Amino acid sequence: MKRVKDFIMSLLPALVLAACASIGSPDGGPYDEEPPVLLKATPALNSTGVTVADITLEFDENVTLQNAFENVVVSPPQFEMPEIKYSGKKVTVELFDTLKPNTTYSIDFGSAIVDNNESNPYENFAYVFSTGETVDTLAVSGTVLNAADLEPIKGMMVGLHSCLDDSAFNTLPFERVSRTDSRGRFTIKGIAPGKYRVYALSDANQNFLFDQKSEKIAWSSAVVEPFAVPAVRPDTVWRDSTTIDTIRMVNYTRFMPDDIVLRAFNEDFVTQYLVKHTRDPHNKLSFFFAAPNDELPLLEGLGFDLSDAYVLETSAKRDTLVYWLKDSLLYRNDTLALKLSYKAIETTGDAIDRTDTLYISSRKRWENVVKQQRKKFEEDEKAFMRRAKSLPGYDEENLPVYTPPTKELPLRFSGSSSMDLTAVCTFTFDEPLLSVDTSAVSVELKVDTLWTPVESVLRQDSVNIRKYELYAEWRPEQVYMIKADSAAFKGLYGGVSKKFEREIKFKSLDEYALLYVNIAGVGDEGIVQLLNSGGEAVMESRTSNGGCTFYFVKPGIYYMRLIFDANGNGKWDTGDYAKGIEPERVSYYHHSLELRALFEYTQDDWDINAPLNEQKPLEITKQKPDKERRKQNRNATRNFK
Repeated sequence: MKRVKDFIMSLLPALVLAACASIGSPDGGPYDEEPPVLLKATPALNSTGVTVADITLEFDENVTLQNAFENVVVSPPQFEMPEIKYSGKKVTVELFDTLKPNTTYSIDFGSAIVDNNESNPYENFAYVFSTGETVDTLAVSGTVLNAADLEPIKGMMVGLHSCLDDSAFNTLPFERVSRTDSRGRFTIKGIAPGKYRVYALSDANQNFLFDQKSEKIAWSSAVVEPFAVPAVRPDTVWRDSTTIDTIRMVNYTRFMPDDIVLRAFNEDFVTQYLVKHTRDPHNKLSFFFAAPNDELPLLEGLGFDLSDAYVLETSAKRDTLVYWLKDSLLYRNDTLALKLSYKAIETTGDAIDRTDTLYISSRKRWENVVKQQRKKFEEDEKAFMRRAKSLPGYDEENLPVYTPPTKELPLRFSGSSSMDLTAVCTFTFDEPLLSVDTSAVSVELKVDTLWTPVESVLRQDSVNIRKYELYAEWRPEQVYMIKADSAAFKGLYGGVSKKFEREIKFKSLDEYALLYVNIAGVGDEGIVQLLNSGGEAVMESRTSNGGCTFYFVKPGIYYMRLIFDANGNGKWDTGDYAKGIEPERVSYYHHSLELRALFEYTQDDWDINAPLNEQKPLEITKQKPDKERRKQNRNATRNFK
């Protein structure tokens, strides 16, 4: 027993040490919340007379680069991509383009350099040197927005030209450049005193000039002269992610102008070519183009006359064309040889006459279609005979002859038992119609328990030839009966509509809001759009003497956009740089509207002259700004021994 006790006592020191070791790891010390510190730069910052293109930056701790390709901008722009690397505490940059004489170079890292442990950024850092005797220090700033919807554009190149001729944008590379951030903001640094024009470019071929029609562009007609003034701004220190520690005022140099706004757009240009064609079923030929057709293509048959053998259906933009073949002798062929002639537009912008020879086959062979039809006929005939034999007075010697029913023409009706007062009742068919008997379509109003005929008009949709719209004097809270006699509609391929009846009811006025909008400074050229929470237009109204009215607005949250329709064509139009035409202006109402049923609203505080980059509500802005890193002072809540 004593031996066991002695053995246990001999183990106690080891057990105590093990227990101490298992209590937990010692505290790792305070969080690293300080950014890396630049100790040395070779050549030194703001050096003059530099002749070498190799730069080394040394920091007090290990660093990494975040998204160097997106975040680091070299100015003047480099035609050969610089090599930017990091290793340990060093960041190296090698420029491969020949250095220009008497030029200030800036390598704007933004916040791309971060420490290796906590990713604390070395913020707003730009390495600057000059090959001449002086370093240019001026800068200009601003915002690039999409012209059509004022969305901030991220990653777009912005450049300067000291040559003020319009041709400079097309023929000369930018002299100094920057790139927009997530808010669409840009700052071009290292500018010499002088006069400049400012441009933005989505540079598809990386040559720093506008030479491709497909590139998104923006320009300012104003000439800018950079200058600097002393200024004061608040500097906020955060205790944590939500609490401000202190706010102090800091002196700094403000570089002007810093409020440039560029409205970017794509010119009304696309390459035009035939994307694809389909044939499904046999009688339906579909052609899909890359862009709308100003002139309808010419379709010809090879070996047969196609001039009066189809009904043509076009999409609203005429970029999709459907040829419904009428002649069964023609569409029974499994393969049709056709010639399609149209205006093609190449990437250079040149329009050429193109003719394609096409051999278009159906997905199903015609003999298989016939077999399927014959099989259905035989099944229906057998079912008919079974029913006939089950009837009283069956006589095997005088069997009835099966006659297939008339082919039904399906129709889709849009009306319902809860119709909006702005809705349109429509009939839509799967094929073009051969004939429509408008006298066989009627509308009746329910008065007490009786149905009373009311005047109505049925007309073909202006775009979709297979859709027909029904109009009448619809009244709130009233019930109507829509009727169509059998055979009122006859399809191109022999189908006949069945008798149709549908009861519909329109909503009460009490279910809607009424909105009056008055906009100072706008006459009759404005188009006001009501937008939903996704920023999509759901209603629009043209201004008259600066005002417009929205009737029958469903309750909900809305936003508003104004289009300055300068040419009066009822839509927003893009610009054309060669012609000096800027895109039509757009303005957003600065906040949302909550509209409730039974209420009338008047909105007259729309400031169309407010800065464009401050107009669009953040709730419907799709390009959200990146979250900014804040110094959170996490160590304030920790105890260190």
